[in-house]
Amino acid sequence: MAIKVENCTVHDLAALGEEWQALELRAAPSFFQSWTWIGCLAAERYPDPVLLRAFQGGRTLGLALFNRRHGRLCLAESGEQQLDAPFIEHNGPLLATGSEGLVADFLQAAWKVKAVRRLNLSGVPAAVVEAAGGVPRRLQSRPVPVLDLGPIRRAGDAWLAHRSANTRQQIRRSALAYVKMQGALHLCRAETPAKAAAFLDALIELHQASWQKRGQDGAFLRDFSRRFHHALVLRALARQQLDLLQVSAGGADVGYLYNFRCGGRVLAYQSGFAPALVPQAKPGMTCHAMAIDAALQQGMETYDFLAGDQRYKRSLSDREETLWWAELVPRWSPWGLALRAVRAIRPAGWRG
Repeated sequence: MAIKVENCTVHDLAALGEEWQALELRAAPSFFQSWTWIGCLAAERYPDPVLLRAFQGGRTLGLALFNRRHGRLCLAESGEQQLDAPFIEHNGPLLATGSEGLVADFLQAAWKVKAVRRLNLSGVPAAVVEAAGGVPRRLQSRPVPVLDLGPIRRAGDAWLAHRSANTRQQIRRSALAYVKMQGALHLCRAETPAKAAAFLDALIELHQASWQKRGQDGAFLRDFSRRFHHALVLRALARQQLDLLQVSAGGADVGYLYNFRCGGRVLAYQSGFAPALVPQAKPGMTCHAMAIDAALQQGMETYDFLAGDQRYKRSLSDREETLWWAELVPRWSPWGLALRAVRAIRPAGWRG
């Protein structure tokens, strides 16, 4: 029986959520493909939703939720900067295990949606961009440093033994500095809604203070971002997908980590650190090192630092993945023909 991909009208987000979560049980989603993320404040984020559904014989094999805005079809995003400030990564259609080959079918169906002239794909693997066809109007790659915990655990090794001598020294000197100045280090995980909200508020305050000191906005400047994340932590906590962590020394804050967990993978999404009192104290390294220790003990397979090329991510990781942010136009559209001509003349000129 043939597999079909249909364009469906979204009448009821609650009903879609039930269908989406049922499919998750037959899939291997990233956290950003789960209804925890996709469905958070969905009525605001998808004012003109487009749902593509793949099915065979009445059985759903895949779902993809887009928003249509100004001729763009945006996968799991609104297409509006303020509403997309909660940064998405590891994005893509949600597909039942064994149906991964349907990515191209979904994206080819997306081009056929009425009034669509561009396709926005944010935080996707290269294979998703390739499957979409089209010509990149903007294309950007970002490294995703990752630490594989499974092999370290199975070998019975200490994860720090595999890091550079300089990294090991920085982490040990930082821990010693905190113990000497403030007291014993302690990691606490938010286990209740009240504690999760309190930890998030403390993280936001430290995060914003740090970024604004550098003359930048930070991730929580806009009201929508704060509302989104306060709603998200409650959803993720209820589904056991949240690692909102506080690290303290002698009762004083060292910092907070806002991590997710899904399918054996910890995703280090955001952070907020108290200013270090001495140069030897490295709050970010200390907090992540303690979180990695906890993830190893809990049987997690991967500690994912998410997109970014910060030095601490390179120091703590042992390999790198790549995600892509693309805006595509049809190959035979005027834009597509013009961009292909430019690309033929200047092969690197089309990259964003």
